[in-house]
Amino acid sequence: MAKQPGKDNFTRNLVIAVVVGVLLIMLVPTLLSRQTDSSASIPANVSADRGYGVVFNGELTGVPVVDIYEDFQCPVCAQFTQLNGPYIESLIAEKKATVVYHTLSFLGPESVNAANAAACSADEGKFLDFHRLLMMNQKQENSGAWDNTFLASLGQTAGITSQKFSSCVNKGEYVGWVSNVAAAGAKANVNSTPTVFV
Repeated sequence: MAKQPGKDNFTRNLVIAVVVGVLLIMLVPTLLSRQTDSSASIPANVSADRGYGVVFNGELTGVPVVDIYEDFQCPVCAQFTQLNGPYIESLIAEKKATVVYHTLSFLGPESVNAANAAACSADEGKFLDFHRLLMMNQKQENSGAWDNTFLASLGQTAGITSQKFSSCVNKGEYVGWVSNVAAAGAKANVNSTPTVFV
């Protein structure tokens, strides 16, 4: 018995339509996540031109640029900071490199909370201290431990005593910026942490 040409065409077209539909479902969120919000509040020392990262020694020329992409809940990021943090901080202090920290939020809402609080610490000139404390005090992913009360107390440990910091943390002042960092990371094809470019 011969195959019916109309039925073969229908099946082929149906398969193509399903494949295209699945691809669209997968690609649309990715494309939307690559959009930045130009109206988002931006913390101190951040450059939109540098992927919305927190920049140290951005004024230097002729030195290496180190871009560090990390998530504060990422265990390997904590290990990376433990092993390399002192060296990276010495590069900053000795003005031997421009260092850009990109605080991503792959691992969930507590990553967003921590990145927002880190941005608040940048306004206080305490980003490196706060960054170090976040990595040293890492908790189980999304366990509820990194709430605003804990993050504000960590700020006090870092020497941040201003009401402005606590207010910034509690209001989520830089959540839009955190989204911009994620979008810029996606544009840079960063899909895991830590990722370092020199």
